[in-house]
Amino acid sequence: MRVNLERIQKDLEKLASFGGVEGGGVSRLAFTQEDKGARDYLQKALEGEGLQVMVDAFGNMRARRAGNKDLSPVMMGSHLDTVPQGGRFDGTVGVVVALEVIRVLNELWLKTARPVEVINFAVEESSRFGVGTLGSKVMCGHIPVEKLKTWKDQQGISLYEALQEFGLTPAALPAARVKPGEIYAFIETHIEQGRVLEAEKLPIGIVSSIAAPTRLKVFVRGRADHSGATPMNLREDALAAAAEIILGVERIASREAGEHTVGTVGYARVSPGAMNVIPGLVELGIDIRDINKESKDLAVKKVLALLENVAQKRRVRIEHEILANENPVALSPKIISALERSTQALGYPYKVMPSGAGHDAMYMAELTQVGMIFIPSKDGISHNPAEFSSWEDISRGAEVLLETVLKLANETD
Repeated sequence: MRVNLERIQKDLEKLASFGGVEGGGVSRLAFTQEDKGARDYLQKALEGEGLQVMVDAFGNMRARRAGNKDLSPVMMGSHLDTVPQGGRFDGTVGVVVALEVIRVLNELWLKTARPVEVINFAVEESSRFGVGTLGSKVMCGHIPVEKLKTWKDQQGISLYEALQEFGLTPAALPAARVKPGEIYAFIETHIEQGRVLEAEKLPIGIVSSIAAPTRLKVFVRGRADHSGATPMNLREDALAAAAEIILGVERIASREAGEHTVGTVGYARVSPGAMNVIPGLVELGIDIRDINKESKDLAVKKVLALLENVAQKRRVRIEHEILANENPVALSPKIISALERSTQALGYPYKVMPSGAGHDAMYMAELTQVGMIFIPSKDGISHNPAEFSSWEDISRGAEVLLETVLKLANETD
């Protein structure tokens, strides 16, 4: 094994101290002091390997190891920001193993034809500003400057203001855009955030495609009446209607859409919320995902029809707002094949599998050929202090990354 497991462990444990919480978790929201501490640690480590760190107007950190030729770079990395009360591994693993690849290349005096880059994407998690994977979206040119002023955290601080407070220049956002072809390939290493690899006792997953969500905010408006004085046949119970919607979303995702469709009603806010009052208003958050666009579109169509049917049946008004409607992404067959060859050469069992969670890799696929490496998550837990991936599995993922980056970085055609 060429990667240094002790070094990987030290980096992960040190990064966990920035925003560390009781129970072993981490709260490191984007553009906070905790985030700054982790970024400073990463920058010092990268500069210690002779790399110059460049930070764009949105805070994406890029560090380049020069190649022998004037060619586009092979990029690797992930993100350091976390959810509140999150884990030590989600995102951070991908940054740490990318740093480790650089260290190994330097230790072994290995030269590559292409430059090799490490990236830490800004604002991957949606926890602070309500929207995520923003660093990669900025690189694709999807975020106008004015939009940054509309996204605010719980303290009312806009993303635009947070960038300024962090010493960045959001007005220069267009300069952060990357043109297709400027990056030769991108590989992201990540914990699985599911139970498939653990259940099948496999140390490596190679991602074939990334599911994308359609998210809806739904308001069910009935009538709040006295629970004792209102006969059952005269009720306009918003919560009873919402219950039909919740079960309907489950039915549609389970049996009426695609093989990989999943549907979740993640929250229900009931008003007025008193035991002796018929609920007059319920707000629901619905998340529909699939790796197949047609299947996802079918599920969304059926959910919208469900809303209409429930409204008529229950004599309630139902309004909805589509918060996000993104397209699933198939990753590069070439990079998938390269990852498979590397994993086979290392003698690791593996599985080619889809990702049900979104990642920056899905937007990077607009700019270059992309691949992802999954490592197992204990009990499938993520975004939680109990999140854990074994050091051995992390080191195996790092070895696959190293092997693949070496191959890609020496391609000159």
